Amino acid sequence: MKKILITGGAGFIGSHVVRRFVNTYPDYQIVNLDKLTYAGNLENLRDIENKPNYRFVKGDIVEGAFIQSLFEAESFDAVIHLAAESHVDRSISSPLDFVLTNVVGTVNLLNAARQCWKDDYSSRRFYHVSTDEVYGTLGETGLFTEETAYDPHSPYSASKASSDHFVRAYADTYGMDTVISNCSNNYGSFHFPEKLIPLAINNIKNNKPVPVYGKGENIRDWLWVEDHARAIDVIFHQSASGQTYNIGGHNEWTNIDLIRTLCAVMDRKLGRAEGESAKLITFVTDRAGHDLRYAIDSSKLQRELGWTPSLQFEEGLEKTVDWYLENQEWLENVTSGNYQSYYQGQYSDR
Repeated sequence: MKKILITGGAGFIGSHVVRRFVNTYPDYQIVNLDKLTYAGNLENLRDIENKPNYRFVKGDIVEGAFIQSLFEAESFDAVIHLAAESHVDRSISSPLDFVLTNVVGTVNLLNAARQCWKDDYSSRRFYHVSTDEVYGTLGETGLFTEETAYDPHSPYSASKASSDHFVRAYADTYGMDTVISNCSNNYGSFHFPEKLIPLAINNIKNNKPVPVYGKGENIRDWLWVEDHARAIDVIFHQSASGQTYNIGGHNEWTNIDLIRTLCAVMDRKLGRAEGESAKLITFVTDRAGHDLRYAIDSSKLQRELGWTPSLQFEEGLEKTVDWYLENQEWLENVTSGNYQSYYQGQYSDR
């Protein structure tokens, strides 16, 4: 039986990956390691928590001794590494937190894997999940490819770029079997409402202002989170060692067009007059160093491994709105405590 460590598995993307692997591969033993910070929530995994091939471990990847002891005790066959600090505004105010988790934490995992596997990678793999933000920003045209030079603009993206480089360095130096994927913006169920779409849904429902940075002209490529989990599954099982794949949804939207579309969907779902929710849109001071445009070329993934996104954005947005409106208890639970004390109208369009 293959034993796989999935880090950050109680978070937004991580919970979808854990669920997919637990349900799809009953012969795998899945160990979910999460620190359970403000964005980590075991409620995301209630439906699988009693599955015989699933187990949760609470812990921090920054604690090297703990990670080493966990590897020695569990003898993992593979790692799918998603644990990360990911909120850009938090990285601007507290960059060292991002260095510790995203860089030091990743190196702790690499060290533990190397020592446990004793440089024998014949049936072992380290899969590192990263972001398109490492590439910097695009103008009005062009797409990020796997060959695009790194040009991070925020402490968050710089920390992720550094972790990517460490993963590649361990492959080159020690021969470790590694793969990396860089994804565009994810959306869907179980998304903590510090990010643009779930924050807007919650604010619209409660008739609160919906903040939009600057003029709302920043462009993001949106990826249905379940499509992302499926891509991770495909890459983990089918990719050759040392490969990098970009994962994108082929759904470029300006922030303001996205919010206006979401307002129209919410008006319809809530039985409001057309245009009522759009009155909540509030333009706020732009984020420092705000990248203009991200857009992913995922043709390599499609060509080599046969993955394509299953949903266009409008369909995925409808599904996302329906989920949040049907899961108000989940939303109310996560929007108490740390969320209300830290955020004062901020959001991340990451």
